[in-house]
Amino acid sequence: MGIVSISLNDESLGALEDIQERFGLKGRSEAVRVAIAAARAEAKVIEEMEGIVEGVLIIVKKDHSDPWMNLVQAKHENEIKTQLHSHLKDHKCLEVMVVSGEAERLSAMLKEIHSTGKADYVTFVKS
Repeated sequence: MGIVSISLNDESLGALEDIQERFGLKGRSEAVRVAIAAARAEAKVIEEMEGIVEGVLIIVKKDHSDPWMNLVQAKHENEIKTQLHSHLKDHKCLEVMVVSGEAERLSAMLKEIHSTGKADYVTFVKS
């Protein structure tokens, strides 16, 4: 088994410890493996999309004042059929979107959202 050394900020370390506790895992390494498996499963869903895809995209943005999500939405306005925006505590926002479009476009949108690192939560529920 390989060994990887990583640096985590306090928030990420707290999240890792929370994963460990909630799943009853013996150590941080197990928590990292669980997190990787979850990310891998989501990446597989994105990778295997083909044709016309429909679903619901749920995002919790870290900072309401950061316009990055508006730019993503403008770029992908043809794929977004319905959108709900709600303000949450601590200047966060919830975005819920019903999306429909070519798999390539939706995949690009999801990759763009994930790659910014500006969302606390992103999940796509494919219909």
